[in-house]
Amino acid sequence: MSFPLLTATAVLPAVGAIVTAAVPAARRTAAKWLALLFSLATLVLAAIVLVRFEPGGDRYQLTESHAWIADFGVRYELGVDGIGVALLALTALLIPFVILAGWHDADPLEDVNPNRRWRPTQGFFALILMVEAMVILSFEATDVFLFYILFEAMLIPMYFLIGGFGDRAAPAQFAATAAGGGDEAAATQRSYAAVKFLLYNLVGGLIMLAAVIGLYVVAGSFSLAEIAEARANGSLTMATDTERWLFLGFFFAFAVKAPLWPLHTWLPNAMGEATAPVAVLITAVVDKVGTFAMLRFCLQLFPEASKWATPVILVLALISIVYGALLAVGQRDIKRLIAYASISHFGFIIMGIFAMTSQGQSGATLYMVNHGISTAALMLVAGFLITRRGSRLIADYGGVQKVAPVLAGTFLIGGLATLSLPGLSPFVSEFLVLVGTFSRYPVVGIIATFGIVLAALYVLVLYQRTMTGPVKAEVRTMPDLKIRELVVVTPLIALLLFLGVYPKPLTEIVNPAVEHTLSDVQKTDPKPEVEAAP
Repeated sequence: MSFPLLTATAVLPAVGAIVTAAVPAARRTAAKWLALLFSLATLVLAAIVLVRFEPGGDRYQLTESHAWIADFGVRYELGVDGIGVALLALTALLIPFVILAGWHDADPLEDVNPNRRWRPTQGFFALILMVEAMVILSFEATDVFLFYILFEAMLIPMYFLIGGFGDRAAPAQFAATAAGGGDEAAATQRSYAAVKFLLYNLVGGLIMLAAVIGLYVVAGSFSLAEIAEARANGSLTMATDTERWLFLGFFFAFAVKAPLWPLHTWLPNAMGEATAPVAVLITAVVDKVGTFAMLRFCLQLFPEASKWATPVILVLALISIVYGALLAVGQRDIKRLIAYASISHFGFIIMGIFAMTSQGQSGATLYMVNHGISTAALMLVAGFLITRRGSRLIADYGGVQKVAPVLAGTFLIGGLATLSLPGLSPFVSEFLVLVGTFSRYPVVGIIATFGIVLAALYVLVLYQRTMTGPVKAEVRTMPDLKIRELVVVTPLIALLLFLGVYPKPLTEIVNPAVEHTLSDVQKTDPKPEVEAAP
């Protein structure tokens, strides 16, 4: 039996979570280093998966299949295609930076009893590793029921990360208005954000569970490979209404996770109240499971229903693009601005998926990867800024570039990547999405370009108000980025530049998987209306 590489890639961070949580309370630093080492070891395994993956080979590679719940036809089946392996690599890449960026985020504010059972620092890093394990396994799962279990289970550690480890800048912002004091008000806000996150995603998951059961009743299997084979040989046919209802059950859950308007409202609360590294975990890692699942499950399992729902989904994606960008323009809170910008970006991703063109879906997949890198860069630098000043409010800053030029410079690059400046990797993704959409739905493509204009507005205004102008008294002594912070930010910026100039390594991996997806829905790229001159 060959080495179960995909299983190992998910099991390693899970083991790391258990080991980190077991470290004695007084050994906080040891727990941090253990978590970092396990995340780096996972990154090495992910790199091996990436190297062993053959873009021109079988659709699903490095496959594993074992009986699990035989009475219900549930199997432990894993396999990665080009889309899954790209997102697996993104997840493994970002987690070490998340851990480094949050190095002091869970440190107790005062000395605690080393013998106490609750160890906040160890718990914080253990939860991050557990989320990594579940997300990686969800990108590998080719059994629908196994994917559902992971889709729901990852909510538990995320709930505790949002509700239990909030942004320490929040108490200062609530102190002036809260009757119970800043700390109490901040805890209330964190609890509200965590519960809202959990409820929205649980409702979506329960609806998906009904659809998963319905799929088994119709298909007699949870295996993607078996369902695809049954469709190909004609032994499986779904009634039109049945397929559409099942599609809606799956899509609703994925749209909540994505997040797509109008199911998006949990995201600004969650990202605003979480620490910056956890906010990155939410939007750059966990939310990608939703858009990934649209490609892997919605389009592959329900091709006719996907085409039937496309016009409505494109309208919802357009609303997300424009609405998210407009709300980002009007934000006073730095982290909530980035959250609404992410809603706009997810609109582009979903639009690219349902444009049903090779350029659109390749661009959407690249967008998932590049958005993860650019949002991580911008949000983590924003977190460093907020930690120094103790406030998330844009109005509390000014003139930062004069006292902390490196911090301001990295913040600018992260912002320019967010607005998809040519030369940075998100530009390639956004360009492909727009070209792919315009070739089939020109009106949709034209309206979506307004999101680009608004992105330039909210990013540049944010930079102007925080980094330029007179130096405010509260930031005069603000230190520049430290070595640990530079280690976090520099590789992300280097990746933004490299993939912006040379995206070929990613496109070669992604394109064959996109071709398979288009063949599932029996779509081909539209022919140009004007033929090329001889």
